[in-house]
Amino acid sequence: MNLPSAGPVHCGPSGWAHAQWQGVFYPNSKSKDFHQLEYTSQFFNSVELSASYYAPLRPEISKLWCRQVRDNRDFQFSVRLWKKLATENAIDAKDIAAFREGLRPIEEAGKLGAVLMQFPAGFRFTPETRTQVIALRRELRHLPLVAEFRHSSWMEEDALAMLIDYHIGFCNIDQPEHARAMPPTAFLTGPVAYVRMLGRAQTGPYQYNLDELSEWTHRIRKVSRYAKRTFVVMANDPGARSLVNAFQMKQLLGLADVRAPRELVRRFSQDLSNVRPDLPLQTDLFGSLAA
Repeated sequence: MNLPSAGPVHCGPSGWAHAQWQGVFYPNSKSKDFHQLEYTSQFFNSVELSASYYAPLRPEISKLWCRQVRDNRDFQFSVRLWKKLATENAIDAKDIAAFREGLRPIEEAGKLGAVLMQFPAGFRFTPETRTQVIALRRELRHLPLVAEFRHSSWMEEDALAMLIDYHIGFCNIDQPEHARAMPPTAFLTGPVAYVRMLGRAQTGPYQYNLDELSEWTHRIRKVSRYAKRTFVVMANDPGARSLVNAFQMKQLLGLADVRAPRELVRRFSQDLSNVRPDLPLQTDLFGSLAA
């Protein structure tokens, strides 16, 4: 694998259409032309696109999303592969065509940074699964593929060598501990480096503390050193916790222009004490943050 010099780091949340963000990240009072994705792109240079996991995207919707992030020239989407393609052994050419057609406007806009193939927790490295992954790569040729494996057998030397040979990135994950779970890693097997933070709770929401996030900074710097581009995705909770952790990680990595919506900074004042609010914080007569 020819290793390029270090490229940009893209840090952001997974998805943006979360009801729990209303009034915390998104303002309560909005103009009629307000768009959640456009607003999100003012604070992050990437978002992991989740809708593609459940069905192929409609090209007209993909084109609309690209227009909504056009003011952030550094913005890149990471797109979750349609789960049907990652879970069925037989690949239907019509399904591949439908998925690729939905991506076409994002590719043409130069906004497609990665396509994340996610495999089930019980998906072990075997001759059969190796063949399955290679078949997907051949059908999705020229796309910046990254593979997320939850099972530790994919750490084997032969598995990593296969990913390198077929230019498939390795998704380094932080997940709850369980038998044969993939532990924290720092592998770079393709041009795109990928880190995905899933939370450490077996059930329910989870917010990382600064020490837990700091554990990952050296791994992120290691894989980003030779990557064309690097994605750091906070997928630990659809609520505001993932946003808080995304802003904290941006600061820990030394990324530029770390600012957050005023209401988020106010509600998580201890966690985001060093983050600049986009508007001045309101205080009471005694100098405390207004409720």
